[in-house]
Amino acid sequence: MTSDPRPPPTETEAQRLGVRLACTLDNISDAFLMLDRQWRLTFINREAERLLQCKRAEVLGMNIWQRFPEAVGGPYYQAYHRAVATRSSVLFEEYYAPLDLWTEVRAYPSDEGLAIYFLDISTRKAQEAAFHKLAFFDRLTGLPNRQLLVDRVGQALERFRRSQYCGAVLFIDLDNFKSVNDARGHDKGDLLLQQVAGRLKESVRASDTVARFGGDEFVVLLEGVGESGEAAAQHAREVAGKILRAFDAPFDIEGVQHYSTPSVGVTIIDRSSGSTEEVLKRADLAMYQSKAAGRNTSTWFEAGMEQRVAARAALEADLRQALNEGRFELHYQPQCDLRQRMTGAEALLRWRHPQRGMVQPGEFIPLTEETGIIIPLGSWVLRTACAQLARWAAQPRTEGLRMAVNVSAQQFHRPDFVEQVLQALADTGANPGRLKLELTESLLLKDVEATIARMERLREVGVGFSLDDFGTGYSSLSYLHRLPLEQLKIDRSFIWDAGTGRHGKAIVHTIAGLGKALRIEVMAEGVETDAQLAMVEEGGCHLFQGYLYSKPLAPDALAAFIAQASLAGFHV
Repeated sequence: MTSDPRPPPTETEAQRLGVRLACTLDNISDAFLMLDRQWRLTFINREAERLLQCKRAEVLGMNIWQRFPEAVGGPYYQAYHRAVATRSSVLFEEYYAPLDLWTEVRAYPSDEGLAIYFLDISTRKAQEAAFHKLAFFDRLTGLPNRQLLVDRVGQALERFRRSQYCGAVLFIDLDNFKSVNDARGHDKGDLLLQQVAGRLKESVRASDTVARFGGDEFVVLLEGVGESGEAAAQHAREVAGKILRAFDAPFDIEGVQHYSTPSVGVTIIDRSSGSTEEVLKRADLAMYQSKAAGRNTSTWFEAGMEQRVAARAALEADLRQALNEGRFELHYQPQCDLRQRMTGAEALLRWRHPQRGMVQPGEFIPLTEETGIIIPLGSWVLRTACAQLARWAAQPRTEGLRMAVNVSAQQFHRPDFVEQVLQALADTGANPGRLKLELTESLLLKDVEATIARMERLREVGVGFSLDDFGTGYSSLSYLHRLPLEQLKIDRSFIWDAGTGRHGKAIVHTIAGLGKALRIEVMAEGVETDAQLAMVEEGGCHLFQGYLYSKPLAPDALAAFIAQASLAGFHV
């Protein structure tokens, strides 16, 4: 072995090399510090001074755990001790809350102690957090989004499979949210969604997840609610009740009070719940049952719901296809005076299904309203009825007949409803004075002032209004006398009830008396027997419709009926 020909550095040279090394370490971009075997700081460079917010002269020789006591027992403490104990380097990232500092740390042990290099990665971590928020949180509400929810439900299911714990998922959909966007604009709808998010968070624990699933749909994940399905069900029931009550108070949308209600579907999740997709589907199915039950309620998932919802979805698809392919028909039920002279007819919607035949209105009308199909369908009904009215007007014998058309709440409260009616009249040439729109009591209760204004605009051109199914809703005399009505229609249930010895007859007489007091004509519907006709005549009704006079008729049958009928105000 050859010896190193270089002589060992002199003390002066060693000092000079030490100074040069210290100067180099003091000017590197990394923060750097050295600890001896007793955890005392033996060196700290300028970048470390800046990041650790301390002066070199104040900390040299100090035990690092005395200088930073909050770190004792934490990730830094454990990593440094592991490096010394195993005599191996460590590399990690960690956040130190007292200094609000994210660091990337490399620590190298030696016989003298520990050399530690670290970088400030706070900017990168902030960017990562921002990217994470964009990817996993809803921008509008700040809630976890669908992707993060799916991940959390999946994690919960994994935990439940390894334990006896149960949880629950609540699927929440806002009732009639589309009407807010249509009536007041999407910006107001966004404000409502933000306030809904706040109320939902207030209804659950901090450990629960409230997510915006999409649109006006929200999902709540309840975890750690018990070791049995009964405990989970009880907790979920309480949360569902809180959510429903949270919507009792109005929402303030830029100074305007708006009432909204939720439909809630609930399902329990445990070790046997299957996949995340199956869990969310079950909660969604239960939510749709809440919609079908009248909204503003909660429903638990039960076996058989999937088949019912599938049937509903198939029916909705058939409805849309029928609308596109013109499979709907209008039949007309003649109306008459007490001498059984025809005064007009009510247009009634019928659906002839290619496989099922004629579908009863009660099976499909509610679904058209829930899905919004009623809007284009109602427009078609109005135009078709007006076209029939115009054909009557072209013949002297039938020009005096009137046409009654039912209007849904969704149709009536659209901002362009008045314009749609006026356009239908103009396009068909129908006489506005012969058109009567039938409204329900529940429709009139919403925004009474705007309702009256719409009615008055149409009354100015001659369109009449009838209050349909009178007595079955929540009529208030405080506004009834203000409405520009020309007719009240007594619901058929009171006509049929009159023959049972109960209160039907008294109600018929009361409504007829009210009509007389308000100077409004009264029509009874559902009259099927001579005894019922005698009763409504005795009560003071002016008009009636029902099987005693005629059932609803297809257009050709209606034409044949009119050809043989006596018409009010005209001679056969």
